[in-house]
This record gives sequence, structure tokens and C-alpha cells, in this order.
Amino acid sequence: MIRKLPDDTGTDEADPGAYHIPVLLAETLQYLQPAPGQTVLDATVGGGGHSMRIAQALIPGGTLIGLDRDPEAIAEASRVLAPYRQSLTIILARTTFSKIGTVLDANPELAGRLLDGALMDLGVSSHQLDTPRGFSFRRDEPLDMRMDPGDATTPTAAQFLATASEREIAQVLWEYGEERFSRRIARAIVERRQRGERIETTAQLAALVAQCVPRAAWPDRIHVATRTFQGIRIRVNRELEELQAGLQAVIRRLAPGGRIAVLSYHSLEDRIVKQTFASAAGRASTMQEVDLPELELLTRKPVMPPVAEVAQNPRARSARLRAARRIA
Repeated sequence: MIRKLPDDTGTDEADPGAYHIPVLLAETLQYLQPAPGQTVLDATVGGGGHSMRIAQALIPGGTLIGLDRDPEAIAEASRVLAPYRQSLTIILARTTFSKIGTVLDANPELAGRLLDGALMDLGVSSHQLDTPRGFSFRRDEPLDMRMDPGDATTPTAAQFLATASEREIAQVLWEYGEERFSRRIARAIVERRQRGERIETTAQLAALVAQCVPRAAWPDRIHVATRTFQGIRIRVNRELEELQAGLQAVIRRLAPGGRIAVLSYHSLEDRIVKQTFASAAGRASTMQEVDLPELELLTRKPVMPPVAEVAQNPRARSARLRAARRIA
């Protein structure tokens, strides 16, 4: 990644009528090259922005598989993709990255089938930021942050802050949020908890972070609480672990010549994608070539949004696209 810029967590305005504005759409299609009759996986179908254009390219006779852990995203994608059901096969399923292989194998239409293309669009969607899910500090709302709010097995952000040790909280903020003042923020959270004051809303957490970070150290382009929100969100949803598992599952199922494109939005995600692609392309950590590569890198450096796209959709500014092709 060319520069570190954490996720936008709600500081920019977006079109309230759009579920999610697809980022780097033209570039993604250029690298995926979907064609009639192919089988393509959108592992983060979201509101169907990328999938709709992919579906159009698969007609006639193609198969589009749309996965997402967010039930609202699956419902919206079903609505958006409904007009294409007569022209191609559309399969939607609610799942996490780590269960992609299980879901594909369990479907009789997909068991054993290889993928001609796969897309993974990471991070949070505009819809998730703009609805009361606890991802954004722009409004005061319950501190949830779960991608799947109906998943009772995943603790909410508020529950994590109410039970985690000071050391664990600080580690999460430092490793996942790259927050310089992680220890100070973690200490303040625990001290407040010891007084019987739990942090249960986004406004409470954002205010606490603002109090802990010296005013002179506030970042210029993002809210002072952005890194803290990012770190906690990644921890709640196990995003990095899920990403690693999902990448491996998708690469294993690519057909010869099949392509994978991944959109990431902060340095932690991009580093995992870069390293995974490099390893599968037969390159060690020293970037020396080794035998039996599985992938050919299509992007030596990440593709970034043009200035015009960022002007229209400020949330695209931290996007990075990497792509690779399965070697026959």
C-alpha cells in the first residue's frame, strides 16, 4: 500500500439513496474480465453494485454467486439482481469468508465447480455506516459493530469493551487501529468501567478518545476516533482472520485462467492480500521466485481511485485494488 489511511467511519457524506457506491468499478471489471457463461463469485455482494455489472457481463448462461455475512446486504442484492434471474443462475448465501468452501461444496449446483472469477470488497459498506449499527461516530447509536447483527455468538463492541482487559484493548487499538495512544485510551476505558460507567454508545466512545488524544496530535483528514473505531470493528468481526481464510479458499477454487480481484481499505488488509498473492505467485518474503507458482500477479502495485472518483465518493479515497490470475 502506498500510504496508510484507515477506514472512513462516517465522517464523509454519501448519497443517502444509494445502498453502497461501488468503488473502482471499471478497474475491477477490467481485471476480472467476466464473460458470458462463466461462473463468478462476489464474496462480499453488499448491495449488489459490483455484482449487477458482473451479472450483465455473464449473460447468457453464466452463474453469479453472491455471499455476505450481513443479512441486509443479501436482501438488497436479491432485489437488485432480480431482473437478471431469467438470463443466468444467481445463487445468494449468507456466510463468512472462512466458510466459503463449505457453502460452495454444500450447494449441489456448485459442488466441484471451479470459479472463473472472484471479487472480495473488504471493509464496511456505505449502508452499514449510514444505519444505526455502531460503525459510525457521526450519530449517537448503540455500540454494536457486528457485520451480522443477528449473530448472537459474536460479542458486540460494547460487550468487548466491558469485559476485555486493559492490555487486550490496548493491543487491539494498536495492532488493528494503528492508534498511537492505544494504552492511554485503554486505560481510560477500564477506569471508567471500574467506576461503573460502561461505554455503550458511539458518542461515548468517540468523546472518550477525544479526551485521551492530545489536541495537537489529532489527525488532519480523519476524525480523532477513526483508528479506535477501526481497531474495535476489526476485532469484533475477526476481519483479518476471516480475510486470510477467505483468500485461501477462493484461490483454491479458481479455474485455470481464473481471476481474483480484492479491494482493501487500510494497510492491514492490503498487506495480507499482497503477501498472500506474492506467496501464491511463487515469491518468498524476500520476493525471490520459487517453484510451482499458483498465481500470476496482474497488479504489481495497488490500483488507486482516480481523483474524479474520490471527488464524487470520498469514501473511495483509501481503496486499493489488487488482482491476480490462476496459472493453468
